[in-house]
Amino acid sequence: MNQSFRHNAILEIARREGRVTVEGLAEHFSVTQQTIRRDLGELAEAGRLERVHGGAMLPSGTANIGYEERRALHGTEKARMARACAARIPEGVSIFLNIGTSTEAVARQLVHHRGLLVVTNNINVANILASNPDCQVIVTGGTLRRSDGGLVGDLATQTILQFKFDMAVIGCSAIDRDGDLLDFDIQEVNVSKSIIRQARRTFLVADHSKFQRSAPARIASLAEIDTFFTDRPPAAELATRCKDWETEVVVAPGGD
Repeated sequence: MNQSFRHNAILEIARREGRVTVEGLAEHFSVTQQTIRRDLGELAEAGRLERVHGGAMLPSGTANIGYEERRALHGTEKARMARACAARIPEGVSIFLNIGTSTEAVARQLVHHRGLLVVTNNINVANILASNPDCQVIVTGGTLRRSDGGLVGDLATQTILQFKFDMAVIGCSAIDRDGDLLDFDIQEVNVSKSIIRQARRTFLVADHSKFQRSAPARIASLAEIDTFFTDRPPAAELATRCKDWETEVVVAPGGD
């Protein structure tokens, strides 16, 4: 494999996993670690990766990767987390589902639930649950973000404040090592804060790659989340913090 193809393959792995290691890439491509270090250095100089000890990760930056690309990433893991989350949602409750590919996966697991009142600022979630005749769907107002079908801004927040939800299911773009939930869009962050405030119980659905990313805007702490659904156990230190915060961590069956 020549250098150009290898660079593209490294970037694809980084997008899929969030982080790459020198040792792992050297084994994957059957080249020396020195060759991989040179590749990572060139990709970092081009601004396409950010070097970290022992490897590299996607640049933290201030912009998220494309929505269709996110939808394609970790599809199996998202489906497992969504099933685990939906199993905790009883019939006949009011629930908010926010923007994100993980919450869309949860919506797909709710198409046979009965007696739900679902409020959402995610056009995709509304379209998914439109197939459930026993689910009332309310879409917030707001400014349409064409990139992902999300509704954000003051109108979305004002709608949310009219409700007190039994449950809310949210996603995030990144989880910091101290347990802070992060996102890229400050308007979406403000909406997410309102969702948490208006919900009696809040579920977070986020796969392992969110631990390997960063974003500039803080939503909340895992301390404010009742149950965190993920596909791999968090680092020991964060797991201990979750226990202290009484935040339940559910690792979806089938993970490592």
